[in-house]
Amino acid sequence: MRFNARATSLAAAGIALALLAGGCGADEGDGSGNGGGGTKKVEVFTWWADGGEKQGLDGLVSQFKTDCSQYEFVNGAVAGGAGSNAKQVLASRLQQSDPPDTFQAHAGAELADYIKAGQIEDLSAQYKEWGLSSAFPKGLVDSLTVGGKIYSVPANIHRANVLWANKKVLADNGITSVATTLPQFFTQLDTLKAKGITPLALGKDWTQQMLFEAVLISDLGTDKYIGLWTAKTDWAGSDVTTAINDYKKLLDYTNKDRDSLDWTDAEKQVMDGKAAFQLMGDWEAADMDAKGFKDYSYTVFPGNGNAYQWLADSFVLPKGAKNPEGTKCWLKTVGSAAGQKAFNTKKGSIPARTDTVAADYPAYQQSAIADWAKDVAVPSCPHGSACSQGWQGAVNSAQGKFSSDGDVAGLQKALVAAAKQFAGK
Repeated sequence: MRFNARATSLAAAGIALALLAGGCGADEGDGSGNGGGGTKKVEVFTWWADGGEKQGLDGLVSQFKTDCSQYEFVNGAVAGGAGSNAKQVLASRLQQSDPPDTFQAHAGAELADYIKAGQIEDLSAQYKEWGLSSAFPKGLVDSLTVGGKIYSVPANIHRANVLWANKKVLADNGITSVATTLPQFFTQLDTLKAKGITPLALGKDWTQQMLFEAVLISDLGTDKYIGLWTAKTDWAGSDVTTAINDYKKLLDYTNKDRDSLDWTDAEKQVMDGKAAFQLMGDWEAADMDAKGFKDYSYTVFPGNGNAYQWLADSFVLPKGAKNPEGTKCWLKTVGSAAGQKAFNTKKGSIPARTDTVAADYPAYQQSAIADWAKDVAVPSCPHGSACSQGWQGAVNSAQGKFSSDGDVAGLQKALVAAAKQFAGK
């Protein structure tokens, strides 16, 4: 989730100054600030401030208070922009050597920026001590390993390529089952558009990247899609051109104010019956449940088949954290079976651990647990599992321009340039 908009940047800068002026370091209890020798506070920095995300954090905090009663949880959440505001504030704090005790980051390639800058600690020893190397799937551990070291503890696995729908809107318009291919989907969207309903609700920035990636998976297939991020698939290829044209066609079915809406604004259009569909990650299930809306359906995006587009929220140990031992206790809770259950049953994601009891979870998570065990895992750029933050920003900028001008050749040229600049970095 990126943070390129000027308004977001200005707002976040104000928040950063307020936090810095307020002395948000975790050593306020005794003023020691001596690397954890006296402070008992653990400042946990996230963007989980509302809805299902906040409920998930609350569940994790409750388990932390049981597991680590000698420490005091300090909520460092920064709301707004689906994480963009928080990332701005975090960058400012890291630059000024005032890190929180731990912060939320997407697992995967996004962490490369923090690792390269020397801002986070190696947690390989803790993985062995806490048994995480065997508790997490080998493929996930491999994807978390950089240069033989592991730098984060994932709290969950999310799925990005989920199509949500208002069941009543579909039924009222004669749609009894959601399409499984893009051509079938276009036909259903035409039906809805003819009835004066917004077929596909969409927001700005990273939400548009998500929709585009779902189209790329449909048109390229899983292997070639993964190859886009590993330099094995050419961004200049004709199949990418086809996907861009299909994405452009999809934009014609979306709300005209898409560039001014957050994902929750688009979600509200679906809940209010003003729109039929929305492509969004599975945090939407927990958010709609938390808001009391139950009349929704979900399926993999048409044409994505057995692709499970994954991302993971993880936590790190920053260099210079005021309470490293308290942070390690938090991280141990995050990776534990009890901690992951307390968190994921409320957030809408599934545990990263393999010892999950599916029956402990609501209906959506049960289906996701089953799919994660058998489907093909593919990464997400806007959510950090596929690409670095710099690459995310370049794609976000290009897609924002495309939302306005619809220039297919221009978007493809920008994507080629971004891959050339950031691939392998």
